[in-house]
Amino acid sequence: MNLNAVIDISHHNGTRLRFDKARDDGIAGVIQKATQGEGYVDRTFARNRTAALDSGLLFGAYHFGTGANGISQAEHFLRTVDPDENTVVVLDFEDNPTGSSMTLEEARSFVTHIHAVLGRWPGLYSGHTIKRALGSTVDRTLRNCWFWLAQYGPTPVVPATWDTYKLWQYTDGGVGPEPHKVDGIGTCDREFFQGNMNELRTWWGH
Repeated sequence: MNLNAVIDISHHNGTRLRFDKARDDGIAGVIQKATQGEGYVDRTFARNRTAALDSGLLFGAYHFGTGANGISQAEHFLRTVDPDENTVVVLDFEDNPTGSSMTLEEARSFVTHIHAVLGRWPGLYSGHTIKRALGSTVDRTLRNCWFWLAQYGPTPVVPATWDTYKLWQYTDGGVGPEPHKVDGIGTCDREFFQGNMNELRTWWGH
């Protein structure tokens, strides 16, 4: 079963978001961009985290990986987010349009450090980037992460490293199957969760 109740956002979605309206439109969880590289912090992160939690939504944070030391990126992410056990944490592993892209070794260092500090593995978000990097190879480190697939089409294709996906970003608000919009947010990235609402709430952050 795929539950259409999760969105992900960043400063690209603007500053006039209404999470109470998103909740009433069926959204249960929000994953917000927190950091990028070794020093950048998304300017909307703190405000959106407070607003989403105040509206009763589940909250998560992701880090956009770049071509830099994986451990220092993980430390920057953890300092910014200070996640509790109810915070989903994710590494966004994709091509960097503004500079060097994260390597597989840097990604392994990032997720391993998160695990060492939090005692749980983060999610790994990717689409064609991870498929191109791994091919048919099974990565024994990254497979510890739950997988968040980015693929804007009707049929999900999961890399060999994972048996299945936990989240599937099926649209960026423009490309991919509908619906593309959420009340209070507008067009945005939307995700399927593989399970029902009770399973989503039980799994979130753990």
